[in-house]
Amino acid sequence: MPDTFSLVTPTDIVFGRGQIAQLSDRVTRLGKRVLIVHGRHPDRLARVFESLNAVDIVQTMSVHKEPDLQTLNAAIRQGKALGVDLVIGIGGGSVMDSAKVLAAMLSSQTELMSHLEVVGEGLPLSTQRLPLILIPTTSGTGAEATRNAVIDIPEAQRKVSLRDNQLLPDLALIDPALTDHCPRGVTLHSGLDAITQVIEPYLSSRSNLFTDMLCKEAIPKGLAALKQLMDGESEEARDAMAQVSLFGGLALANSGLGVVHGIAGPLGGLSGAPHGALCGALLPAGIAANRDSVVEAEHKARIDRVVGWIADIFEASADQALPRFREWICQSGLPGLASIGVTEEHIIAASQSAASSSSMKANPVVLPRPTIENIMRESF
Repeated sequence: MPDTFSLVTPTDIVFGRGQIAQLSDRVTRLGKRVLIVHGRHPDRLARVFESLNAVDIVQTMSVHKEPDLQTLNAAIRQGKALGVDLVIGIGGGSVMDSAKVLAAMLSSQTELMSHLEVVGEGLPLSTQRLPLILIPTTSGTGAEATRNAVIDIPEAQRKVSLRDNQLLPDLALIDPALTDHCPRGVTLHSGLDAITQVIEPYLSSRSNLFTDMLCKEAIPKGLAALKQLMDGESEEARDAMAQVSLFGGLALANSGLGVVHGIAGPLGGLSGAPHGALCGALLPAGIAANRDSVVEAEHKARIDRVVGWIADIFEASADQALPRFREWICQSGLPGLASIGVTEEHIIAASQSAASSSSMKANPVVLPRPTIENIMRESF
């Protein structure tokens, strides 16, 4: 592990139950003509909208699924015509990713495609983005603290990233109360995504002192909180999961991810399955594959610690921790990849792309294609 590192973070992070009350004062410092990007249930955000009476909401955009190129391009054209000078994203990861793209492209004269990885030219953003505020209402992606936005390209059957440090917001405001009573399925899928995003940076070949401090606290905290939430609503557990999600965003932005996200990206593009559900279904087998493949003592020790935390939370021996974890995931409502629409054809096609995905580059060991396929089949 290196003793030197650099960090990328949002300009300002505000965390805590009730902190949404700060939004009214902070928003007026950044803009006056506001585009609000939100999820499918804006009625849950009534008090947030009420706090924005000092600005002019010139456009709202409802996001019901992971953003695709055509939808985003249409929104960019409309937003430019309305003279938007501030973007606020209030919702889950897809909402915040959409808000990031719009903040970046509303001030740009270039085409979005030219900045995309894999399918585009991957060019850096050429102009300063609009001011951006991100407010999560689920605990999963940590997108409020990451420097990329995932975009679906249906014609290519791929999900690719717009990636630039400018996508980090001016303000990330995390109020766990906005996640209270989130539906059980969403809580499970997003929670497993959050847990994956503190496990993979901890196991990453790019881990550092900063990300280790975040992840070592967040992994057992997230496992315990999600287990509690599957048993019933709890403000304490909601607060913990919101913190884990934020820590995961900060960690992955600064040390990368690994095999689970390396597979989930192309598999999601092919199957259309929800990202968090893919990560949750793949996580136990992904940890096991790395455990069986790593050779460096430090990597082995880190995986053993993760397995030990899982064993403690789910009351299993070290040998049975991962099977017990997968059993609990299935019993909680995520039986496997087949239950979310993944097929054998998707597995074969995804294995071709997963090995070269950007997330895979930080995995602690290079995994051959047969191992990657086996992870998916064991998670089926």
